[in-house]
Amino acid sequence: MSIVEVLLPQAGMGMQDGEVVEWLKNIGDVVKKDEVILEVESAKVTIDVVAPVDGELIEIVAEQGSVIAVRDVIARIKEH
Repeated sequence: MSIVEVLLPQAGMGMQDGEVVEWLKNIGDVVKKDEVILEVESAKVTIDVVAPVDGELIEIVAEQGSVIAVRDVIARIKEH
């Protein structure tokens, strides 16, 4: 099993960062690949961020309200 970092994706060419609006999963929750785990707002557009792998959400790096740069780590998942 490996630890996979969840990165903030770039939703558009001009996107530099985003604000974490809401986590839909909590630490310890099981997630499925491509399942929405949080919502991020950038330039008044809400983006769904999905789990890149099946596993367990073991760390939330960017808390609700945090502003994070594109491609920064926002969470870690222990892959199953």
